[in-house]
Amino acid sequence: MPIQEYPFSKRYGWVQDKYGLSWQLILTNPEGDERPEIVPSLLFLDDKYGKAEDAVNFYTNVFKDSKMGQIMRYGPNMKPDGEKNIMFSDFKLLDTWFVAMESARQHDFVFNESISFIVSCDDQKEIDYYWEKLSAVMEAEQCGWLKDKFGISWQIVPQVMYEMMSKGTLEQISRVTKTFLKMKKFNMADLKKAYEGK
Repeated sequence: MPIQEYPFSKRYGWVQDKYGLSWQLILTNPEGDERPEIVPSLLFLDDKYGKAEDAVNFYTNVFKDSKMGQIMRYGPNMKPDGEKNIMFSDFKLLDTWFVAMESARQHDFVFNESISFIVSCDDQKEIDYYWEKLSAVMEAEQCGWLKDKFGISWQIVPQVMYEMMSKGTLEQISRVTKTFLKMKKFNMADLKKAYEGK
């Protein structure tokens, strides 16, 4: 969509950068609710079309510190999109805002593992919680990665792993890496044993 004026913004454009990543650039209302400058946006297409609202409700239930933002729906004369489907919505999970939209138009892309969201966990109980709630595709589980029922990829990672990989010796990092490469869901006790050489 070229950068120009649209009914929802005086200045908006949907562009693609030289790496193939797409960006929506929008002049927002300065009197509206505050949002961060960069917000991940999820576009529900094809077999996921019509599921954006279900996804938003699902994620805001999974993540305890969540918040619904605004919802704008397609109108009766906005074919091929169905009336009341989600044109735009936003929601907050923990400290991150997301956008969810859906489109019935033809597109040549879908959700895939090239984009994933990292959830940093304090303990094994938290890792187990998010894994149980989010993982829906067993064959996609590997090295802390999972795919949910909407096709979105997540990485469920123990916070302590960042310290291990940044402050450990080369030998410690090697042991931890060899250990987690065999895992699907991360096991903090086994990672700590590997780090300590036990």
